[in-house]
Amino acid sequence: MRVPRRQRMSLGLNMTPMIDVVFQLIIFFLLSNHLAQQETHLVLDLPAAASGREVESDDAPRVTINVMSDGRILLGGNETPHDELARRLEFERKRSGNDLEIRIRADRTVPYEAVEPILLACADAGIWNVTFAVYERAESGVQRAEGQK
Repeated sequence: MRVPRRQRMSLGLNMTPMIDVVFQLIIFFLLSNHLAQQETHLVLDLPAAASGREVESDDAPRVTINVMSDGRILLGGNETPHDELARRLEFERKRSGNDLEIRIRADRTVPYEAVEPILLACADAGIWNVTFAVYERAESGVQRAEGQK
């Protein structure tokens, strides 16, 4: 007597959900990279410094505050009023820890009166690691590289 053969059923994996997730991740990283580059590529005429130290690449959390020539403050690429700045900085310190660094990128034409509220907001938030972005002054002019003073 002949035994009937069972047909083999091929097992296949549905790749559609995995492809959807991969495309979502690609879109997320492209958008986040684009937004991060927009903030760091703001055109500011930074002041020149004769002394200072070069930026050390570390993994410490950092928040960049841009001060435009008209005195506007940009935090995370968004305009931030002076009275809200201390609250947002305190939130960032609580989220990132006590080693949070604040980098101030101010246009060279901005008076100190526009930078002082930022320093006071940092002090109110308990942040003491504040640096200024400047150009390095070379013997034959100003180099276009950001450093810290």
